[in-house]
Amino acid sequence: MKLTDLVDAMEKIAPTRYAESWDNVGLLVGDPQQSITRAMLTIDYTPEVAAEVVEQKCDVVIAYHPPIFEALKRLVVGSTGGSMYEAIRRGIAIYSPHTALDVADGGTNDLLADVLELRDRVPLKLAQPKVTQCKLVTFVPAERADQVSRALFDAGAGRIGQYSSCSFQTRGTDTFFGEEGTNPAVGQTGKLERVEEIRLETVVPLTKVEAVIRALRQSHPYEEPAFDLNQLAAPPEAIGLGRVGKLPGDVTGEMLINRIKRELEIDHVLVAGDASRLVRKAAVCAGACGSLLDDALAQDVDLYLTGEMRHHDALKAAARGMTVVCTLHSNSERASLKRLAQRLSDQLKPMQFLLSRQDRDPFAVM
Repeated sequence: MKLTDLVDAMEKIAPTRYAESWDNVGLLVGDPQQSITRAMLTIDYTPEVAAEVVEQKCDVVIAYHPPIFEALKRLVVGSTGGSMYEAIRRGIAIYSPHTALDVADGGTNDLLADVLELRDRVPLKLAQPKVTQCKLVTFVPAERADQVSRALFDAGAGRIGQYSSCSFQTRGTDTFFGEEGTNPAVGQTGKLERVEEIRLETVVPLTKVEAVIRALRQSHPYEEPAFDLNQLAAPPEAIGLGRVGKLPGDVTGEMLINRIKRELEIDHVLVAGDASRLVRKAAVCAGACGSLLDDALAQDVDLYLTGEMRHHDALKAAARGMTVVCTLHSNSERASLKRLAQRLSDQLKPMQFLLSRQDRDPFAVM
């Protein structure tokens, strides 16, 4: 099996377009065409986990937190980039889903929502739509329309979902006057010309704009091809961080805390507020989600499950009658790895997916 097969499977489970703009997700290390047989899943790619990967003869790591986050200036053993150097030297690929998995259906936050058995769940905070495409409109002599459109498609334009070579073409009349020093491909200098042309419209990913415009200029018969490039609004999607929903029946915070510890396989949690209250509505958000506290308060949430929260945010929540349950950061994320491993195993039958035994939260309750 090729690494690209795993990348494609991860893209189906946790599309990278869902990730936060500040995040660094996707394939971080590796050759998409390299052969892989065994993967290890972990929250953090620590030296202990790296040693375990070698011991278990894994050739790819799925690290929830991206081990390459800020720019690396050197890859030297003993430096910050040392673990990346060792992975590259040993041919070990590294993939990180992070916030893409948080947002995705069945991902990190849905796992926490399942722990609380939330019903009628929706994102706690909707993601801002991301602009990813623009529309290119150009005008081509009819006899050259196929040549130019093929060049645009080859450069990356014209893809909508699983369809390629997508465009719309209409006929019209173009006028131009070639001034002194011009050398028009059609007509003469110093004369107003009218030419039957095709208006060619197609979509272009923002990442392909430069290549597509270059292809347009190279393939178009005119000295100065006319074109419009319009940024397209992103279609709204009901996706976002966290989950909020209703609890089935009468349940107290204490009952939910017991369930949280059991399902996440942890011994302790941190609690702010009164855990004896009835909980009718709850919210979850894996990791450090104090920034979404106001969203939870605005929706009259009784209990908020997260990984960690700042001191003053916890005080604010308790003063407003909300119970906050913190598991420690990575403890709120780790349980999702088992589900992810099963989903990948279902898609990639020949692959083996292992859960790291060395991966653990850096903090321990003594």
